[in-house]
Amino acid sequence: VKTFVLFPKVDDALKTNLGVEAYNPDGIVHRAIRMIKEKYPESIVCTDVALDPYSDQGHDGVVENGKILNDVTITQLCKQAVSQARAGADIVAPSDMMDGRVKAIRDALDSEGFTDVSILSYTAKYASAYYGPFRDALDSHPGFGDKKTYQQDPANGREALVEAALDAAEGADMLMVKPGMPYLDVIRRLKDNSDLPIAAYHVSGEYAMIKAACERGWLNEKDVVLETLTCFKRAGADIILTY
Repeated sequence: VKTFVLFPKVDDALKTNLGVEAYNPDGIVHRAIRMIKEKYPESIVCTDVALDPYSDQGHDGVVENGKILNDVTITQLCKQAVSQARAGADIVAPSDMMDGRVKAIRDALDSEGFTDVSILSYTAKYASAYYGPFRDALDSHPGFGDKKTYQQDPANGREALVEAALDAAEGADMLMVKPGMPYLDVIRRLKDNSDLPIAAYHVSGEYAMIKAACERGWLNEKDVVLETLTCFKRAGADIILTY
C-alpha cells in the first residue's frame, strides 16, 4: 500500500465557522503530509478538502442563519487545497459537495503553480447513514440538522450522472462514489458514462459491519474482505478507498 488518504481529528478549540484551521500550514494535516513525504517520498498522499473537521458547526461549509453559504465556502476550500498542495499533497479530494468547487479549486491550484496536483472529486456522495463510526471518531457530526441539502438523496441514482458531467467539465481527474457497497449500481453507471477513473469509498459503517460480524465469528474476515473488494472492481471501480 503506497497511497494514503488523510483525515484530521481537530481540537475543538481550533474549530470556527470559517474553518480557518483548514489552511494552517502548521496544522495537523500539513504536518502529516510533510512527515509521510519525508519518510516515504515515493508514496502518494491524498487529502480531504472540506470544512467539517474544522467547523464549530459540524458542517462541510460556512453557516449563516442556518444555511450553508456555497460561494463563501468555496473560497475557503480553495485556500485549503492550495495549502495542502504546498505541503506536498499529490491529490486533493473535495468531499464538501458545494456547487462549482471543482473548477474553483482547479483554477486556484493552477494559479499557484500546482498544475500536477490531481483532483479526486466526491461526485456522488450520498446523505448516508453509513458514516456514523467515522463521524464518531472525528467528532464531526452536524451541529444542527443534517447534510441532505448538499449531499445526494440515496433514492436518486440519476443525479450522479449530472454531477459526473459537471465535475468532468470543471476539471476533475477522478470521480468518487460514496458509500461503496450499497451504491455498486452508481459505480457502474459512472463507469459506463465517463472516461475518467472511478473511485469507490468503502466507508466506516461498511467496514464496521464486517469487523463486527467477524469478531462474532459469523464471517471469515479475509474471505469477506476479498469478496467485497472484488465486487467493487466488478462494478467498475478503478480505485478503492478503504480502512
